[in-house]
Amino acid sequence: MRGLDLKQDELFSYTTLEQRIPNDHPLRPLRRLVDTVLASMDRDFDGLYSRRGRASIAPERLLRASLLQVIYT
Repeated sequence: MRGLDLKQDELFSYTTLEQRIPNDHPLRPLRRLVDTVLASMDRDFDGLYSRRGRASIAPERLLRASLLQVIYT
Protein backbone atom coordinates (compact mmCIF):
# COMPACT_ATOMS: atom_id res chain seq x y z
CA MET A 1 0.00 0.00 0.00
CA ARG A 2 1.40 3.36 -0.99
CA GLY A 3 2.08 5.79 1.84
CA LEU A 4 1.15 9.46 1.78
CA ASP A 5 3.65 12.18 0.95
CA LEU A 6 2.93 14.33 3.99
CA LYS A 7 5.09 17.37 4.58
CA GLN A 8 5.86 18.05 8.22
CA ASP A 9 6.22 21.79 8.72
CA GLU A 10 7.29 21.80 12.33
CA LEU A 11 9.40 19.31 14.23
CA PHE A 12 9.89 20.11 17.91
CA SER A 13 10.07 23.80 17.04
CA TYR A 14 7.86 26.83 16.57
CA THR A 15 9.49 27.78 13.29
CA THR A 16 8.89 25.87 10.08
CA LEU A 17 11.62 24.39 7.94
CA GLU A 18 10.67 26.91 5.24
CA GLN A 19 11.61 29.74 7.62
CA ARG A 20 15.00 28.18 8.32
CA ILE A 21 16.05 27.83 4.68
CA PRO A 22 17.11 31.07 2.95
CA ASN A 23 14.93 32.15 0.03
CA ASP A 24 17.94 32.24 -2.30
CA HIS A 25 19.14 28.72 -1.45
CA PRO A 26 19.95 26.76 -4.62
CA LEU A 27 17.81 23.79 -3.59
CA ARG A 28 14.58 25.81 -3.60
CA PRO A 29 14.13 25.91 -7.41
CA LEU A 30 15.27 22.29 -7.63
CA ARG A 31 12.63 21.28 -5.08
CA ARG A 32 9.89 22.97 -7.13
CA LEU A 33 11.07 21.16 -10.26
CA VAL A 34 11.28 17.78 -8.51
CA ASP A 35 7.82 18.23 -6.95
CA THR A 36 6.35 19.00 -10.37
CA VAL A 37 7.94 15.91 -11.92
CA LEU A 38 6.86 13.67 -9.04
CA ALA A 39 3.30 15.02 -9.19
CA SER A 40 3.17 14.07 -12.88
CA MET A 41 4.20 10.52 -11.92
CA ASP A 42 1.40 10.11 -9.37
CA ARG A 43 -0.66 7.71 -11.51
CA ASP A 44 2.43 5.61 -12.24
CA PHE A 45 3.15 5.28 -8.53
CA ASP A 46 -0.47 4.34 -7.80
CA GLY A 47 -0.27 1.49 -10.29
CA LEU A 48 2.80 0.01 -8.61
CA TYR A 49 1.33 -0.36 -5.11
CA SER A 50 -1.26 -2.75 -3.72
CA ARG A 51 -4.51 -1.43 -2.30
CA ARG A 52 -4.17 -3.71 0.74
CA GLY A 53 -1.69 -3.93 3.58
CA ARG A 54 0.24 -1.40 5.61
CA ALA A 55 1.16 1.88 4.07
CA SER A 56 4.75 2.16 2.88
CA ILE A 57 6.98 5.19 2.80
CA ALA A 58 5.80 7.41 -0.02
CA PRO A 59 7.95 6.90 -3.13
CA GLU A 60 8.18 10.67 -3.52
CA ARG A 61 9.95 10.92 -0.18
CA LEU A 62 12.36 8.13 -1.06
CA LEU A 63 13.21 9.71 -4.41
CA ARG A 64 13.74 13.17 -2.86
CA ALA A 65 16.03 11.65 -0.21
CA SER A 66 18.01 9.76 -2.86
CA LEU A 67 18.39 12.94 -4.88
CA LEU A 68 19.76 14.79 -1.87
CA GLN A 69 22.24 11.98 -1.27
CA VAL A 70 23.44 12.25 -4.86
CA ILE A 71 23.77 16.02 -4.68
CA TYR A 72 25.67 16.10 -1.40
CA THR A 73 28.06 13.16 -1.94
